[in-house]
This record gives sequence, structure tokens and C-alpha cells, in this order.
Amino acid sequence: MPNYIYTAKSFSGQTETGVLNAKDEHQLAQSLKSQGMLLIKSALEEKKAKSRFDIQIPFLGVSSTEKIMMTKNLGVMFSTGLSLVKSFDILAAQAKNKKLKDALLDIRERINKGENLSDALSIYPDIFSELFCNMIKVGEESGTLDEIFQILSLQLQKEHELKSKIINAMIYPGIILVVMILVGVVVVTFVLPNLNIFFTSLNVDIPIYTRILLYAGNFLSKQWYLLILAPFSLIAFIFLIIRTKKGKQAMDTFLLKLPFISQIIKKSNSAFLIRSLSSLNASGVSLIKSLEITSKTASNNYFKQALIEAEEKIKKGEKLSNALKPYQNIFPFGVVEMIEVGEETGKTSTILKKLADFYEQEAVSAIEKLSILIEPVLIIIMGLAVGFFAISIIGPMYSSLKSINQ
Repeated sequence: MPNYIYTAKSFSGQTETGVLNAKDEHQLAQSLKSQGMLLIKSALEEKKAKSRFDIQIPFLGVSSTEKIMMTKNLGVMFSTGLSLVKSFDILAAQAKNKKLKDALLDIRERINKGENLSDALSIYPDIFSELFCNMIKVGEESGTLDEIFQILSLQLQKEHELKSKIINAMIYPGIILVVMILVGVVVVTFVLPNLNIFFTSLNVDIPIYTRILLYAGNFLSKQWYLLILAPFSLIAFIFLIIRTKKGKQAMDTFLLKLPFISQIIKKSNSAFLIRSLSSLNASGVSLIKSLEITSKTASNNYFKQALIEAEEKIKKGEKLSNALKPYQNIFPFGVVEMIEVGEETGKTSTILKKLADFYEQEAVSAIEKLSILIEPVLIIIMGLAVGFFAISIIGPMYSSLKSINQ
């Protein structure tokens, strides 16, 4: 049976929209009437979807902003007593992303057939992470879904804020770098070939470094497509390398040993992982299960391995602080010590939350400092490039013109 997107009014005069499965509009009207609503208008979901100019790019998936809004709205609707089936009807009608809309409609059908929310969500791991699904499962078992939705909203919001701040801090240096590359491309493809013709017409000796520069310009002006292919090929090669186990390990090792970058990697990874542990702990998930789930979300192999081994040690009766002590070289100073304080005072959940807040700020601060440092470095590089160009081109040009005048 097709899905209908409808607008209806309740007997109290309140307008509602949603999606319902019905054989035809008559059956739709009867279904709504049985729920105390009168059908105002309806449209087949497929037809309405085709009538909109809505370009979707499947591989981009569902954005974190969409997930945050969906989780917040779901929490609000659940807290008002609205059924999950009805809630997912409304969420699907509101969703602009086709991938998310299709997932929400399928989840609604699964719930309507008696399936648990956590099981229905787990069908879509690319939208709902294992952490998300496990927290929902705990909420279902303990009857605290209302609180779980609030914790999840905060978790997603904090993760999104940290990623956004890191990206924003790197925008300005990125713009400078792009401008430098574009200027270099223009000089190589348009300026240098003309200068080569000029020097050839003078029939004079020019320095070796000038000849090299002119040769490079002449070559790239003819093989201009290399300027486009080379960067993309390099990016694709790096991407393929880090997709392998050894390549990923080598990249993680390199980043943790790189000056300035290593501190950002340590603080940002610690912030993400501690925030996840804090949310899971606050939801009532056991520490062992929390470490298992969080280790799967770790992007850096060293942090992933640290959590996996800590999980094994805790199974044998060790405390979390003792289990993490061998890995103090990858966790920022104070993490293990503060967790130990939390264990001694019985406030581990509170300590983890405060640690997550602190290291999120520290990660953003480290990125901003790196951004400030990169700007003058890029300007110096640009100055050196201009200086080299002046020495290589303007110097021989001036000497040639001077010899002609004599």
C-alpha cells in the first residue's frame, strides 16, 4: 500500500501533518477519523517527492545537524506522550534528506510491527552509531528513554560543536594556501612562457636556476592538465594508503609525533572518547560495555588499542585509572589523575563530563593557536617565493637590458 502525506484537523481544531500507509484516500480518511481527526488534504509521498527539485548526494549521508534536530524533536515528542509510531511519522514528514526520510519511514513500520526502537535503529549503522543504539537500548530496558534522548542530544551537539570549531579555525589558513596555489598556477602557465620567449629573443646567457624555472614553466604550460591531476592523484593515493591497516597505523604514528599537531590529536581524541564514555555512563551502560562501544568509535589506532586493552584489564578487576596508566603518553596530562579522583569519590560520571568539556575547549584552543602560527608561516613562504621569482627573472632581465644599452 502507498504512503500518503496528509494534513488533518483534530476535533479540537488543531492542525496536524504526517505520513500514513493506506490503500486509497478513503481508507486514509477513515484511519484518521478513528484517531479523532478529519482529513483536509493528502498526496502520495512518491508523487510529492518527484515534484520537488531536491538533489540528493547519497554518499554524503546524513549530516550531524540533521541528526541533532531529529534527536531533539524525538525527545520532545516522546516527553509529551506521543507514541513512537506517530513521532516517526512526523519526523519523516519533516526530513529533507531522502536517505534519512526513507530510514525513518522504515523504522516506523518496524516499530508498528512490534520491533524495539533500538533494534530498528541498528538496521541503519551509517546513520545511527552503535553508541546511539546502545544508549537507546538501555533507555528501553530501564524505562528512562526521556533522559536518554536528552543525553544523546547533548552528545551529538557537543561533537558537532567541536568539529565545527576545528574546521572554522582552519578556514583562513586554508584560504591563504589556496590563493598561493592559484597565484603559482597563473605564474607558471601564463607569465613564465612569455618570459621564456623574451629571454630567447635576447640570445643571452642566463643563470641555471632561471633556466630551470623557465623550463618548468614551459613544460607545465604545455602539460597544464598535470596541475589538476597531480593534487587529486596525491589525495587519492594518500586515501588508499590510509585505508590499509599498515597505512593507517603509519599515519596515526606520524600524527602523534608531529610537533603542534600531536597535541591537537591527543586533545581532540580524548575529548570525543571521554564525552562518549560520559554519555554511556550517565545512561547506565556498564563500564566494560562503554569501553567496548567507545573503542569502536575511536579514529586513532593508538586510542582504540588503549581502550580495548583497558576493557580487558577491567574485566580482571582493575580500575579504569590503573588500566589507562600505561597510556599516559597518548592521553593529555591530567586525564588519568582526574579519573582516579572520580573513582575515589564515586563521581566518575561527573568527572568524565567535566573532563570532556575541558578537553573540547583545549582542542579548540590548540587549533586556534596552530591557525595563528600557520598564517605568518604561509606569508613568509609566499614572500620567499616572490623573492626567488624576482632573483630568477628580474635580475637576469635587468642584466640583459643593461648589456644591450652598453
